[in-house]
Amino acid sequence: MAVNRDDVKAIIEAIGGKENVNAATHCVTRLRLALEDESKVDKEKLDSIDLVKGSFAANNQFQVVIGQGTVNEAFKIFEEETGKGGGSKDEVKAAAAQKMNPLQRFIKMLGDIFIPILPAIVTAGLLLGINNLLTVQGLFWENDSIITRFPGIEGIASMINFIAVAPFIFLPVLIGWSAMKVFGGNPLLGIALGLALCHPDLASQYGLFDSEAGELAEIPTWNFFGLQIEQLNYQGQVLPVLVAAWLLAKVEHFLNQRIHDMFKLLLVAPIALLVVGILTYTLIGPVTLFLSTIISDSIVWLFETVGVLGGAVYGLFYAPLVVTGLHHMFLAVDLQLIGTTGSTYLWPILAISNIAQGSAAFGAWVIYRQQKKKKEEGLAMTSGISGWLGVTEPAMFGVNLPLKYPFLAAVITTAVVGGIFGMNGLTAASVGVGGVPGVISITEGFWLLFSIGMLIAIVVPFVLTLIFSRFAKEKTKDMVKE
Repeated sequence: MAVNRDDVKAIIEAIGGKENVNAATHCVTRLRLALEDESKVDKEKLDSIDLVKGSFAANNQFQVVIGQGTVNEAFKIFEEETGKGGGSKDEVKAAAAQKMNPLQRFIKMLGDIFIPILPAIVTAGLLLGINNLLTVQGLFWENDSIITRFPGIEGIASMINFIAVAPFIFLPVLIGWSAMKVFGGNPLLGIALGLALCHPDLASQYGLFDSEAGELAEIPTWNFFGLQIEQLNYQGQVLPVLVAAWLLAKVEHFLNQRIHDMFKLLLVAPIALLVVGILTYTLIGPVTLFLSTIISDSIVWLFETVGVLGGAVYGLFYAPLVVTGLHHMFLAVDLQLIGTTGSTYLWPILAISNIAQGSAAFGAWVIYRQQKKKKEEGLAMTSGISGWLGVTEPAMFGVNLPLKYPFLAAVITTAVVGGIFGMNGLTAASVGVGGVPGVISITEGFWLLFSIGMLIAIVVPFVLTLIFSRFAKEKTKDMVKE
């Protein structure tokens, strides 16, 4: 599709002119802009432009939905007309971050660390789900699994399992690499630090219980100036490597500022890794592991004692947290729960929230179709599909929040389903695709319950959106009469 230059000029005018643009880039479907003053945006005028499929603000970025393929051509013209562009997503994020408060910066930092490793984690979750389908007994045949019926594929199932669990076992390696990039250090040192925390000769936390003796196995120790330091493996842990990577980046920067270039290669990395590695084994690791255990135990206690409340509250607030960007911190909590307890209560509710937002967008699609609003109808349809597949920003910001009542319908449904999940202790064995395909990441024994919750999330927000729209029309009529 050829892009009309006048449409792009109209977009620039509607967002407050080229003087209002600090930085610009684009993704697969959207222009992503860091604006000087978002209050200067004439959203009504912007959304009336034929080229624009929708627009929304999120995390101090203003995003204009144009469409796959078309956005590339539009961005070239935008860059020519404004002289702003050619920047990376990181540069746009950096420009947007200048307007954030300390809490927003902290949450953004967590997002910047965990989002890059999400493809590996999601892939691992999907592969674990496939492994479950192959190995679970009673799923397709009574007292039988696929591999017992077809023994020839048992080796394949085992290979899939090894590939799937690797990102979770070596999670500190992934986090170490990503965290060092965010903290401004050498990512390879982050990998080395993560590997040191997952060394196979360290005592695994998952093998400490001696089932034959009925007690904890003895953990080998180091003698450190008279102190006995446990040789403990931190596989699957989040907080220890996060704190250690932050310190490693600081130490590396300190040394780089003070050691002559001639000796940097020989001294900076070895000293930084040795100092931080020893501090992590002796102090950072034990302290952060204790804190991690408190966090995990608190969430487990909440869902085991008042699960219906915990699930309902998380379901009620998750989507509003997405609006503020605070939801990124819960990925770290999910991974910590999986690393500590082997499963998470939170992620299944996230998946239901995504499905519910997509279903609400489909309800809006029916409304727009009745109103013969072709452009809004197209956005609602595509964003609804996207929501069902786990990407909710287009549905939330482009459709549901502008109309308000579809967003409310999705939030109410998620709270109810979250309460049901919490009451029954439903968990996910891994983090997977946060939509309809997420069912295969659910812990064995909960697939039927999750499918029922998923059916509720598909039907109820759609119906509620249509019902709420009627109330909205009646309220508008009453206001006109007054």
